[in-house]
Amino acid sequence: QVQLVESGGGLVQAGGSLRLSCVASGRTFSSYTMGWFRQAPGKEREFQAAIKWGGASTAYADSVKGRFTISRDNAKNTIYLQMNSLKPEDTAVYYCAAKGRWDTLVSSQGYPYWGQGTQVTVSS
Repeated sequence: QVQLVESGGGLVQAGGSLRLSCVASGRTFSSYTMGWFRQAPGKEREFQAAIKWGGASTAYADSVKGRFTISRDNAKNTIYLQMNSLKPEDTAVYYCAAKGRWDTLVSSQGYPYWGQGTQVTVSS
């Protein structure tokens, strides 16, 4: 069982940066694949990035490659999403998620554990 709590959202101007954090509780955090998703009003939850348990493997949605960076600190049971060059279309609620296997990363249905989300708003 894993419990996830996100933080770091807020209001930022276009071109700015934010770093999201997700703290996990649970004894086996280091063995989970962790992901970030986002959901804008009226849209489906959308994959952003994922990181394998050891941190050596990462994956990104095409829309955020080169702008967003996912990382993890297993000693702190925390993952991060560094978001640079933010655009108004990045406005959404951002969710942290966890799963056991490094596969079918982009499907939200493959992640059994979710945080409550943190709002990111990018003004033009």
